[in-house]
Amino acid sequence: MTNPSSTTNAAPVEKRDGFASRWGFILACIGSAVGMGNIWRFPILVQKYGGLTFILPYLLFVLLIGSTGIIEEFALGRMAEAGPVGAFGMATKERTGNRRLGEVFGAIPIVGALMLAIGYTVVMSWIFKYCWMGINGELYALGTEMSAIGGSFGSIAPEAGTFGEAIHMMLSGGIFGVGNGVWLLIGLFVSLAIMSMGVSGGIEKANKIMMPLLFVLFVGLAIYIGTLSGAGEGYKFIFTINPAGLADPKVWIFAFGQAFFSLSVAGNGSVIYGSYLSKKESIPSSAFNVALFDTIAAHLAAFVIIPAMAVMLGSEINNVDGGPGLMFIYLVNVFNGMPGGRIVGMIFFICVLFAGVTSQINLYEAPVAFLQEKFKFKRLPAVATIGVLGAIVAIMIQPWTSQWMDMVSIYLCPFGALLAGIMFFWVLKKETALKAVNEGSKKSIGSWFYPLGKYFYCAAALIALIAGAILGGIG
Repeated sequence: MTNPSSTTNAAPVEKRDGFASRWGFILACIGSAVGMGNIWRFPILVQKYGGLTFILPYLLFVLLIGSTGIIEEFALGRMAEAGPVGAFGMATKERTGNRRLGEVFGAIPIVGALMLAIGYTVVMSWIFKYCWMGINGELYALGTEMSAIGGSFGSIAPEAGTFGEAIHMMLSGGIFGVGNGVWLLIGLFVSLAIMSMGVSGGIEKANKIMMPLLFVLFVGLAIYIGTLSGAGEGYKFIFTINPAGLADPKVWIFAFGQAFFSLSVAGNGSVIYGSYLSKKESIPSSAFNVALFDTIAAHLAAFVIIPAMAVMLGSEINNVDGGPGLMFIYLVNVFNGMPGGRIVGMIFFICVLFAGVTSQINLYEAPVAFLQEKFKFKRLPAVATIGVLGAIVAIMIQPWTSQWMDMVSIYLCPFGALLAGIMFFWVLKKETALKAVNEGSKKSIGSWFYPLGKYFYCAAALIALIAGAILGGIG
């Protein structure tokens, strides 16, 4: 008897890869969300805007965005079993009969993911370098002399004023004579090697190892630093609340921006990871866990960094800004000056390495999956193609990384999130959208979800785009 599901003329269909377990999916999504924003931005915002005065609005926005945007992007990807190109195409086909229109819009988040991944590749080269320096003792040997620490970072992260100047600097320096090209290739190779092993065999397994280790190591650092004299002043920064400060619009704007960008809603990474999730799993439950653990990671970073700076800097903590300077200059000075500083610095950069690799994998996965879905690439050639492109561009933009990352995060990421929100809440039929969200759940999501997503979340994504453009970035 002939199997009715097959035909003699049809080519065998390759089974689409996916996550083997619910917690594998959750840990991978946590890995994508826990990144540099949790480490070099969140603690400084907490310190700058008054501890709980900032944290309370931040938690509110995490709740609102986590219960709308994350759910929407997971559901959109899983329903289409595709990344943003396929998912957006599915949405416009249902509404208008025109799949091509959605696919065109879906290319925007793919471009955003690739560009952000390329910028992240440069940042990861710094992290790999500093992780190695922490292990072999070079980092500790810099001592607490700020000129030596700053000079070390400046040598691997040169700066150019314009994109053209950056290209000229790299070409005239012989490519590997400027910046951190060797470690850039090493770091990129590690991420690509993991990706080449597939979703369940590579991405899921890597996150199952790195994410638990990151949390354990961060908890250990927080406990140790909490025992040092002067750490109490850091906790005062964290647990201070100034009711008058809640009237400051900047507190709410930057709390919103931090929550929005920390949760990685950009219409790309969460959509593609959602496409690998089994339809037996609950999307709202998964989204809750991702938001929860991302928030925990951010607060663990704050409980490490703020007390550590208080121990070594005292009142000078108020003069410290966030960003790469915090992690690669100020914190090196702080760790090197405290008891056990060599070990503390080494463990800290290992944590940062885990956070960075898992985020980088997620960013590259969207364009890799695009080549697989649209052009029928096999996994390995798709990873290799995107990897070569990423390596070439990342090496060339090294002196212009800050501007590159600002351009992507200010414009493309919130625009991608807005497009995904519009496709799910405005283009898809309501019954289709809710069916996608509720599939695999024992209980249907509350009636609050759809109007909150349609009106609040889509408006929030638009605000993130406009406010970022006006203020030069909010997350």
